[in-house]
Amino acid sequence: MPKIVLFGATGYTGRLTAEALIARGAAPVLAARNATALEKLAADLGGAEIAVADVTDPGSVRALLDRGDVLVTTVGPFLRYGGPALAAAVAAGAHYFDSTGEGPFIRSVFERDEEARKAGVGLLTAFGFDYVPGNLAAGLALREAPEAVRADIGYFMAGPGTSGGTRASMAGMLFEHGFALRGGRVVPERTGSRIRTFDVAGRARTGVSIPGSEHFALSRSASRLREADVFLGLPPAAARGLQVGSLLTGAVARVAPVKRLADGVLERVVKGSTGGPTPESRARTRSWAVAETFDDSGRVLASVTLTGGDPYDFTAAILAWGAQTALDDGLLAAGALGPVDAFGLDALTAGAADAGFDR
Repeated sequence: MPKIVLFGATGYTGRLTAEALIARGAAPVLAARNATALEKLAADLGGAEIAVADVTDPGSVRALLDRGDVLVTTVGPFLRYGGPALAAAVAAGAHYFDSTGEGPFIRSVFERDEEARKAGVGLLTAFGFDYVPGNLAAGLALREAPEAVRADIGYFMAGPGTSGGTRASMAGMLFEHGFALRGGRVVPERTGSRIRTFDVAGRARTGVSIPGSEHFALSRSASRLREADVFLGLPPAAARGLQVGSLLTGAVARVAPVKRLADGVLERVVKGSTGGPTPESRARTRSWAVAETFDDSGRVLASVTLTGGDPYDFTAAILAWGAQTALDDGLLAAGALGPVDAFGLDALTAGAADAGFDR
């Protein structure tokens, strides 16, 4: 009988996802490297099957899975730890979901598209606040204006907190290359190279360009789309600081020995799995995803704004929805998939609303 396996269940996002899966009536296998922590989590949740696995032992991760299973992994930073779970899912013939927001890892998942098609599995990377709402908002805007050739997507938060895993992921990306959709192709582009403002709930908010899954996914369902940018909302001074900082880290990244040294320092200094925002803090957080589409003269053709609550709560809920839908044979295709081509625009709209993000 196919099952859902949640790898990284004892981490901050993992625990929230376990709770969301059980709230949906699922019976996930909870997997992590610490047996004691797993036993406590299973007891806290009223009982669940557990399995010990560690990314430093890829065989233990592969042993979690059988053909037809669904693997949900929240083990990050993904550039450092994500590879074994991805490889295990493809080898086992299991569908794959992750919670990464790391552009270079997203690229590595999409590069396995042909391999996943041959295995008959779906690979859904960045299936959380990073970057489901933007894919959905852009998909809705492109349905309203299918002639659009460009899309800009922005992510904005009010009152957010961050987990240790998120901080470690952000630090790990400092010396990695960004990308963007240009001329219908995903090409290298420095993170932070572009800054623009969006109208978000009647207020002008600044965003700075980042790599996302939209660059790979949107052009599949919108064949006329030639250009796409994804922006992270930051105060103007912070956006300009990231832009300048990316110039410096880009220079460091071009010198391989220096990059290895910097990565090693970050790995020691910035730790993951150190907790995250409290339920009270998450309850106060609001978030938005805005998508605008344009014609070749730069005229805005459509604009869609989606509104939600806390990004961690949404990530847990949408991972649970996606995993259960995949287990119930709800994926529309095999391969490395974006959220829209995996489920269809209408089903994704309903799933995101159920997870707390809607128009």
